[in-house]
Amino acid sequence: MRLRLFRRKHQPPLEQRPFDLLCITIAVVLGVHASHLPWWLTLASAATLGLRWWQRSRHAGRAPSYFKLPLAALLAAAVVFHYDTLFGREPGAALVTGLLVLKLLETETSRDARVATAFACFALMSALLFDQSMLATLFVALGLPPAIATLRALQPARPSVTLSRELLPALGLLAASVPLALVAFVFVPRLNSPLWGAPGAAQARSGLSPDMSLGDFADVLLDERPAMRVSFEGAPPPNSQRYFRAYVLWDYDGHTWRGRSSQGSPAPLEHGPALHYTIALESTGQRTLPSLDLPLEAPSDAHLGPDRELQADRPVNDPLIYRLASALNYRQPAELSAMDQRRALHLPAGRNPRARALGEQWRTQYGANEAAIIQAALNLFHDGGFSYLLSPPPLGANAMDDFLFGTREGFCEHYASSFTVLMRAAGIPARVVTGYQGGYWNATGNYLLVRQADAHAWSEVWLPQRGWVRIDPTAAVRPERVNQGSAAANAVTADAAQNQWLLSLRNRWDFVNQWWNQGVIGFDTLRQHGLLTSFGVQDPSVGTLGLLLAIGGSLTALLGLSWALWKRPEADQARAAMQLLEKRLAGAGVVRRPSEGPQHYFSRAARTLPGQRVELEHLKRTYLELRYAHEEPPADLLKNFRQAARDFRPRRVFK
Repeated sequence: MRLRLFRRKHQPPLEQRPFDLLCITIAVVLGVHASHLPWWLTLASAATLGLRWWQRSRHAGRAPSYFKLPLAALLAAAVVFHYDTLFGREPGAALVTGLLVLKLLETETSRDARVATAFACFALMSALLFDQSMLATLFVALGLPPAIATLRALQPARPSVTLSRELLPALGLLAASVPLALVAFVFVPRLNSPLWGAPGAAQARSGLSPDMSLGDFADVLLDERPAMRVSFEGAPPPNSQRYFRAYVLWDYDGHTWRGRSSQGSPAPLEHGPALHYTIALESTGQRTLPSLDLPLEAPSDAHLGPDRELQADRPVNDPLIYRLASALNYRQPAELSAMDQRRALHLPAGRNPRARALGEQWRTQYGANEAAIIQAALNLFHDGGFSYLLSPPPLGANAMDDFLFGTREGFCEHYASSFTVLMRAAGIPARVVTGYQGGYWNATGNYLLVRQADAHAWSEVWLPQRGWVRIDPTAAVRPERVNQGSAAANAVTADAAQNQWLLSLRNRWDFVNQWWNQGVIGFDTLRQHGLLTSFGVQDPSVGTLGLLLAIGGSLTALLGLSWALWKRPEADQARAAMQLLEKRLAGAGVVRRPSEGPQHYFSRAARTLPGQRVELEHLKRTYLELRYAHEEPPADLLKNFRQAARDFRPRRVFK
């Protein structure tokens, strides 16, 4: 039996223009992913991309296998070394981006370029796994035109045009896909869970955490990313009452504050009128749901802990919207249990002796007058030379002593922690609460924007007949932090104060992001059903949605077909394009003679317009091939000739 060997059909080498467009496409992908890639990978990939373009522009040829294979192995090893795994969003994106750049080393044919372009589009779309904001989505969409232009440049007999003329048709094709994308957005059934699971980041994306050590908030207070947006039913509370509790911290070992188990029910609460509001929370990777102090009940798929902490049933890995009711004025008539009292008075042995002594001195001086003891501590912060500073000096083993009697510089967590230690030393049960305070009221969107920089820590003390009472010692040092927000408190320099208008502009722009989050990202099953119900679709089941999707897609295709038929070209498209060229050349002084053939006419035009000889020679070859090389002109060749005729602009000859 004879064995036949099949060889791959020989393909001509890739021209430089599509290769350039492919490099631009990969560069865009690298730029979109740069924010979550290791800096060394971004730098190495950009250098590899640039060197490959430089080498290809001078001498075509693939990189040898003994060079590519070690690079691929090195890439995988580096990703595993940095992330400890190849699985997950971050390591997966790093590996895909690196392999895409390495794919360029062997791209020398049209087939290679098409594979690399498809790979680039996949990598481009994967960026939406990290950020689905409007700007991020826009950047991803603007990364598609270079890929489309690359595929168009791979068509046979393509005319040589400028780079801008390569990208403009790609933008048109992208715009033409918008109607079909809108139909799919409205009618594709929403799922309760994604089709695939991807492990999240190794650490929480929120600035808050279940424990607090001095210095933890330093980076958070400089993070201007939105944390949540709050819409109120009625007037919003004043800035001084915008405390959103997240974690209640009881246990202190001299360095770190930690919470207790969230099992159990909250104590009964006597309260005034309830304030109803809705929170649109950004993804945090945690279960805690911030709530206005104090929440009265838990939303669906969440529970209210004994310290009135809201905990979701699963981590918040996607933006979440939930409605709440809170009481701003309240009291807890129940007594504090003996176990909770011991926990709220505990201080680590042998730590912070001077702070202990000061608290005991106040207890001796004021006796059972808890209000006087609290006021004495607030007076210490107000009159004792303390300052609000985001970059305080480091503290030693007796951190509270070093802070209270030494550095006297810090921010909210320093003041909340030291105040709580002083209260415990004075015999008053106390604990630390972390969350957010303040926010920017966006009058345009009628909602409160709370950023990560609004993270805050305060104290709660137990008073008889009142229960837990919020005390914010930071307000005694820097009242602007509570009354005007974190931006005012952090604006300690003239330059920062001058840049407040930039912060105001950004806060106003957030209204657009809020619309995007609610209208696009938040377009879930409930919103989809509500939209369709308003148009008379009472049962938007999967079958109904599929039928509507088919009808909408068919109508979109029918509109496109109608446009194409309405814009139907003349029967002899090549002749129509040639007439356009003759008209433009005549305007430049090159008039075709009645008996002059196309070859002689183009040659004479090239002699008359020497600066455009290359374009005219290309037009001549393409037109002659259309007329005399085929019984039926190829569609791609005819399309390219018509496009080249439209793009040709002769420069007028003056005699």
